[in-house]
Formats: sequence, structure tokens, C-alpha cells
Amino acid sequence: MKNAYIISTGTELLLGTTQDSNSVFLASKLMELGIRVIGKSTVGDNHEQLRRAFTVGIESADVIISTGGLGPTFDDLTKIVACEIMGCRLELRTVEEQKLRHYFASRNRPMPDINLRQAMFPVDAKVLKNTQGTAPGMYLCKNGKILILLPGPPREMTNMYLNEVEPLLKKDFGYDMPKVIRKNIKILGLGESQVEERLSELMNCSEGCSIALLAADGEVHICLAIEDTGAHSSLDLLNDLTAKMVEKMGKNVFAYDDETLVSKVARLLMERGSHLAVAESCTGGLLSKIITDIPGSSAYFWGGVISYSNAAKQLWLGVKEETLLRYGAVSPETAREMAEGLRQSAGTDFALSITGIAGPDGGSTDKPVGLVYIALAFEGGCEVRELKFGNGRDFIRILSAKSALDLLRRHMEY
Repeated sequence: MKNAYIISTGTELLLGTTQDSNSVFLASKLMELGIRVIGKSTVGDNHEQLRRAFTVGIESADVIISTGGLGPTFDDLTKIVACEIMGCRLELRTVEEQKLRHYFASRNRPMPDINLRQAMFPVDAKVLKNTQGTAPGMYLCKNGKILILLPGPPREMTNMYLNEVEPLLKKDFGYDMPKVIRKNIKILGLGESQVEERLSELMNCSEGCSIALLAADGEVHICLAIEDTGAHSSLDLLNDLTAKMVEKMGKNVFAYDDETLVSKVARLLMERGSHLAVAESCTGGLLSKIITDIPGSSAYFWGGVISYSNAAKQLWLGVKEETLLRYGAVSPETAREMAEGLRQSAGTDFALSITGIAGPDGGSTDKPVGLVYIALAFEGGCEVRELKFGNGRDFIRILSAKSALDLLRRHMEY
């Protein structure tokens, strides 16, 4: 299997103002081709930092692929540094110069001379067309290595990779490259350390299959990958390992591969012909947003009530004043009445409610920040759960919304 090294450039990536989605995309696409990413560097627009990153990449991998730093300004150094390391001299390409001049002329703008840097390439490099911007990419085979330079904006990078780079990699490495088959097991309700503890025995007996745990927004994904040799043994090993892991995780497994929690719930509701209504307090409409992010959700989603105040809970959901006075807005009793009241008024099969303290203020010894109650009302009953979250307001809100959806998912599945 060929190895790859990814270099993400741009000072903004180190300041925390921009997420590096490019490397995630590239790692996934390269793995599909049977090219394993063995390392990654994120560096600023600095000559020495770039030089170290490219040196490591060239010394350790067959394919070195970078994103960013292909613009015309003084801090766009990627191509210059990469060619220094590869021992290549940059030359002006007349065709690329003409494209640049046409680009500026078509917009009635003068082209600064500095933009000519974008038209300079080593003589034996392939120029990669950029249909979304002005910075072309570069594909260079030299000394047994493949150097690929892509622009930084995700839209430009993605388009260039799919249309220009992937066909070249397939051609250079052959269509018979070993592919990688993968499985992604998605879990909610267990922390990363709990998942790892349950999988400890399986982690040590999975020879030939790589296992990685990815935690994000309360979910834990078990990412499995194995080289596809074309024999049944590879797929059999993956399926066997998946089955054993699912058995260890139990009902905490909510989906596989590209399916999300909300798309899973949507599918279950559609299959049943059921409808859902939601009553939200501390999440302030976040649950409704997650549901309606999926096109066509009106087929199963009645709507939601944001009952942030006690008055709204009484007026729109039928929560009793005595319940609020005796138990408070954040209580299992209030959560139950919110869900049951909405289900009755909306006439839906299911109603979810969320009430809690998202913080940073408003907590007490008895009811600390992060205390949340969710309830699911259905024909013949209502289930209420107490949850305790930490890590800040946004985390509490997203986990509350996901936990409510997961409560419904478990009810429909089991």
C-alpha cells in the first residue's frame, strides 16, 4: 500500500479561526484509493516551517499533498518551498499567463504583476486547472515521489482533487491498487474511554484491520478499515469484527457509515408513518433545527414549541402552575407535562421535551449547570430521563438535543 503525507498551510489554521476540513476530505479520498495517510502537518505561512514539513513528507511518504499557499501574495510560499526541496526551478508558463490575464480582463480589472507567480511551474510538472479560482494546482512526479499542490479554499480544493488529481493518481498507481473497505460504527450514550474499555479485547486481536476512535459532539465513532485483497477473507474479517463490536456496544449503536442520528430517526418515523412534535426550553429551538435540516422533514415533523419561560410552558404546553411552583421548570415532572401536553394538543404519535440548565449561570447545589430532563410521550405512556452534562453551554445544548432524539430512536427500535 502506498503512503501519503498531508501538509495544510495557512496561519489562519493555527489561530483557531479556520477549521482544516481539507485534510479530513483528502485522507478519506486517499484511503478509498488504497493510499494510507501516515502523517500530517499544519504549518503557518513561514518559509522554515514549510521547509521542515515538506522535508518530513518527502522522506516518509510516496505522495506528498498540500493545501493552501498558492496565491500571488508575499506569504504564499508553498510552491516556492516545495520546489526548492524537490530541486526544481520555476519557469513562466505562457498558457497559464494568458489564462490569468484573460481572467482579470473579463472582470475589467488590471492584473498586478505579482499574479504572474501563479503562472510559474517546474518544466516537468502538470498544471492542475482551477475552475473555481485563479490559483492553479501542481502535480509533479520526481525521484519516485508524487508532489501535489492544491489551493486552500475548500471549494477550489475539492473540485481540483476530484477532477484533476484523482484520475492522475489512478493512472500512475494503476487501477488494480488495493482498495480499502471501511465500516463506521456510531455510538451515543458512552464516552470514548468507556468504548475503548469495552473493546479492549477486540483491539488486540484485530490483526490486518486498523481501528480508530473518533469523538465529536457527544458521539463516538469506531472507524474500521482493512485492505481489500479481493478475497472473501477481508470482508469476512471486517463483518465479523463489526458484529463483535456491536454486541459489546449494545443499544448505544445508533447508525453506521454515512447515516446520522437525525437521519436514522427520520427513517424510522417514515417507515412507521409516525409524526413527531417537540417542546424545547434550554435548547431554544436547536432540536427543531436539527430535524428540519433534512429536506422533506415536514412528512413526519409536526413542529416545535420553544417554551423558554414558565408562562410559555403553561400557555402553550399545559404545564400546571402547581407543578412549576412545587418542582420547578427543570424537573422530571415538568418535562413529563411538557411532552404529554404537546402530544395531546398536536395530535402526534410522539412528542419530545427538553428542559434544563445550560448555564453558565442559573445553577444551584441541587440543580447544577448541566442538569437536563428529557421526556418522550407516546401512546400509552411517557418516559423521562435525567441527564448531567458538562463542558459549556453549547455542548450541553447539542447533547440535550441529540439525547432526546436518541431516546426516541431507542423507543422505536427496541
